[in-house]
Amino acid sequence: MPLPASASVYLVGGAVRDRLLGLPVGDRDFVVVGATPEDMRAAGFRPIGADFPVFLHPETGEEYALARTERKSGRGYKGFVFHAAPDVTLEQDLARRDLTINAIAEDSEGRLVDPFGGARDLGARVLRHVSPAFVEDPLRVLRVARFAARFAPQGFTVAPETLALMREIAAAGEIEHLVPERAFVEIRKALETPRPGVFLRVLRDAGALAHLIPELDRLYGTPQRPEFHPEIDAGLHQEMVSDMAARLAPGDALVGWAGLLHDLGKGVTPREELPRHLRHEFTGLPLVDAVAARFKAPSEFAAMARLVCRHHLEAHRAFELRATTVLALIESLDAIRRPERMRAFTLACEADRRGRLGREDEPYPQGAYLRECLDAVRAIDARPFVAQGLGGEAIGAAMRTARLEAIAHLREVHVKG
Repeated sequence: MPLPASASVYLVGGAVRDRLLGLPVGDRDFVVVGATPEDMRAAGFRPIGADFPVFLHPETGEEYALARTERKSGRGYKGFVFHAAPDVTLEQDLARRDLTINAIAEDSEGRLVDPFGGARDLGARVLRHVSPAFVEDPLRVLRVARFAARFAPQGFTVAPETLALMREIAAAGEIEHLVPERAFVEIRKALETPRPGVFLRVLRDAGALAHLIPELDRLYGTPQRPEFHPEIDAGLHQEMVSDMAARLAPGDALVGWAGLLHDLGKGVTPREELPRHLRHEFTGLPLVDAVAARFKAPSEFAAMARLVCRHHLEAHRAFELRATTVLALIESLDAIRRPERMRAFTLACEADRRGRLGREDEPYPQGAYLRECLDAVRAIDARPFVAQGLGGEAIGAAMRTARLEAIAHLREVHVKG
């Protein structure tokens, strides 16, 4: 059964925005005006929404939501009451959205419905809030920063009046009431954009980074030795590292997360030791763990961030390390069993090394060397030692010796070559 004649269906949100920008269109979302949940079910749509009426199309599986309004009822991301009814207009539904560029609809004939000037802001490359109700949802601070990072290559910036509202949200302490898992989703999506450093910069400009990840906020204004870090400021270095991670591993949030937290120890260096940061790879470890726990990050994210924090300086000195130290690093990564970890680890370390002013295009042969060492170690097979009559611990000792010899040979080749 089709939807009633009184119902109108509109394509909304990102699909319209990205088409107008000439970008690939991903998932398509629709709004239905003038229908009830009963109408949707009668037409074969399958309900999935827990908080408000959202349905899946019976053939395409695309999401169709009934037009709705929302009213602030408490603090944080979930503090809203939604109202969906046939008399809710398309403009009322669009008015509850965060940015004008996300509040454009398109009817079945391809005509735009743009009550808030989203197309104009697309042309001007401006991220602007739809209405003063923007301040009611603290998650929008992260979303705007994420959109700034995503669309930075297209030249988008945050409108000054929108940044002012973001500062108002941060100053009110609303950021601290975000659901950790939901905040992590936004951070993860930001790390998958082309310019995650912009995400950090916008959050800091809004005064939100200090509430969200104070361990990162402390890096800003912290000096580093200029011979190693021409950019000097550790916060600027972190922005550059995050951007470099996105360049080296596009869309890989695991590499981005590890790069994001690798230098947290520099934020707690005693003032009298600056601009040196002795043992920051150790002092950063509890901070890395605290951030991962705060956002309930997946276990592999937490583990990789810890490994990069602890061992990134060793990676930079890879050619100076003894074979025993390289093997210990491989074992710390559990890379013999999980070789994909070495790729993520070396890319995050390379992002750190190249995320520095004027050094963005320098080679990082250490990464290839460590991956070669892992390949050589994994190629050592126990069967020849068994054939020699060895058993038990003797096999393990023989394999370890062979692994060390393989690493030593590779180091000699690289150093001489």
